[in-house]
Amino acid sequence: MRGPLGAVIGRYTSSDGSAPNDGIIKHNRKCRDITFLVIFIAFWVSMIVNSSFGFNQGNPLRLTYGLDYEGNVCGSKHRHRDLTQLEIRYWLNPNQVYESGLKDGELKLANARTICLLDCPAPTDDTLNWVCDYPDGEIRLKMNDWIDRNYDYFEFLTPEMRNSSLQLQGPCYPVIFPSVNVYWSCQYIARASNSSLRHWQQMGGVNIQEDMIIDKSIRRSMNSRASVLKRYVADIGKSWPVLIVCGGLVPLFLSIIWLLLIRHFVAAMPWITVVLFNMLLISVTMFYYLKAGWIGNDAVTPIIGEHDPYFHVYGRELTHVRGVAILMTFISVIAILTSIAIIRRILMATSVAAKVIGEVQALIIFPAIPFAMLAIFYMFWLSAALHLFSSGQVVQNNCNNTNCCAYDLVLKKVNCDRCCGYSIRYTPHITIAIFFHLFGCYWATQFFIASSATVIAGSVASYYWAQGEASPEIPFLPVFASMKRLARYNLGSVALGSLIVSFVESVRFILEAIRRRTKVSGTTPDHWFWRMAHYTSRGCLKSVEWTIKSVNRNAYIMIAITGKSFCKSSAIATELIISNILRIGKVNVIGDVILFLGKLCVSLFSALFGFLMLDSHRYRSSHNKVSSPLLPVLACWALGYIVATLFFAVVEMSIDTIILSFCQDSEENQGNAQHAPPLLLETLDSNQEEEVQRLTH
Repeated sequence: MRGPLGAVIGRYTSSDGSAPNDGIIKHNRKCRDITFLVIFIAFWVSMIVNSSFGFNQGNPLRLTYGLDYEGNVCGSKHRHRDLTQLEIRYWLNPNQVYESGLKDGELKLANARTICLLDCPAPTDDTLNWVCDYPDGEIRLKMNDWIDRNYDYFEFLTPEMRNSSLQLQGPCYPVIFPSVNVYWSCQYIARASNSSLRHWQQMGGVNIQEDMIIDKSIRRSMNSRASVLKRYVADIGKSWPVLIVCGGLVPLFLSIIWLLLIRHFVAAMPWITVVLFNMLLISVTMFYYLKAGWIGNDAVTPIIGEHDPYFHVYGRELTHVRGVAILMTFISVIAILTSIAIIRRILMATSVAAKVIGEVQALIIFPAIPFAMLAIFYMFWLSAALHLFSSGQVVQNNCNNTNCCAYDLVLKKVNCDRCCGYSIRYTPHITIAIFFHLFGCYWATQFFIASSATVIAGSVASYYWAQGEASPEIPFLPVFASMKRLARYNLGSVALGSLIVSFVESVRFILEAIRRRTKVSGTTPDHWFWRMAHYTSRGCLKSVEWTIKSVNRNAYIMIAITGKSFCKSSAIATELIISNILRIGKVNVIGDVILFLGKLCVSLFSALFGFLMLDSHRYRSSHNKVSSPLLPVLACWALGYIVATLFFAVVEMSIDTIILSFCQDSEENQGNAQHAPPLLLETLDSNQEEEVQRLTH
């Protein structure tokens, strides 16, 4: 049976009659859940080791730029070649590109000869332009001179080299087709001039058909799922200033402003929050419509820089933006209708929430501490994530059965042995490392949020059990004392609670993916196995959802108050809530609704500001261009929600801690709370009477 909380935390006289130190009696407190603290420390060591692998093996430039025929990453400096300025990948031989697009073609596009250029070359009608290989061997040109000559040194070639070039084996290759910069790769356009086609046919080039295979081969490669995923991850790396401003500073400022407003204008906050929420939701939806091209002419385009206005290229990114735009439309309609339906209910209970929130008038600054720690962690985690996603070995492909000969300037002859292209090989353990890194981010985030909530709960509990001897406002001394108790006794319990939430969310994600895969159509939808798998996965999802609701912040409150382990504290909190559900129901639910809408307002404003920053020239130019604002905006929304959660926990945990303390106080004193402030006592008692009358009638 539980003992009274007065002997655990409060301003009471100790057993020997002496005054307690710092007004807190540390009764029966000891380190809890030490095993999970050790596991958490081991997890951090593993995160560092895992990240060091990414830093050693990864190169974030691989996510944006391609590889040339030597295995060098465009846009970076290598041991034998400086390609810092040369960011665009160009396929030298159109004949190889065309063959790679044929269904029965032996050559793959990954083995076609590519080099890195400053811009995409263009053909002319009157003369034949050439793009020559990197200067080497007898070609005594510096890289800068080669660039200044538009990559053309055909006039310096020996007769043997010229003959080889005219046979489309290099070292120089004719520029037959126009091309455009699409995600730092030159996309061929199969509409060559008559003069270029005549030269092309004289050199033995294939006949250009109307099916435009020479376009589709490159486009299919750049729109593959792996390429799109790499570009999305690269977008996060390029937009790091946006993440700092819109994912950190903006939500920090807005959260503090919102807390100050709810402190001084509680009665008006439901109206302000609901109206602002709907306006921001509609604004974000409209921005998606703009980027989808359904409003205005600012759609997401894969083309970088100046291009022919009659030439259009559509990528997967535009399809994804349009899908999110449709999803946001449904969410906006449902949210607006729901907010209209509940606004009257919120307004009826505003006075109830206002009285409870009015008891808490400090602790607004404290969340800045976990915010700073979380910001440092995210910067380290993001850098490691970019390196992990780009890790892998650059290896030469196996293309022994393919005829892809090219002139070697060093060997001074046509070489058919080293013409295979290079690719990045990803091993299975890299995938495991990436998933571990993602799980680590979620666990660490939950740990920081739980630690902040526990400190706030301990501070508010000290205020409640002070028997009116404390200041009307919560001073900083209980905050520091609560931080000390957390660091000394309860880190293991917080690590366990955050691990459970992270693990359950991960299982839920996996089960949801399985459920969607088993919900098939067209094969055997009526088969008993698929029906069983479908309903079993749904049942598991319901169980997981129930578990998530059970493991909530009330456990951290009882950890701060009692010093018990996570499981014991969760049981105590659940018992108190069930025993006093009528008394605390309205205040808890309404407070959660207002605070949840407040978090959404902060996160939606962060997303909206992220859209505005990404729409500037900096992120639409060639070097810093993001392929799509989708993932950076989503990251700004998520970071904004996390920051708002840290700061709004001041109000959430204050309300819940006071309510749970009130329930325990009432239980210890036969239903009459002895330590509750009169205003809180009046509010909760009147709330219980209203609920009883409503149920009676």
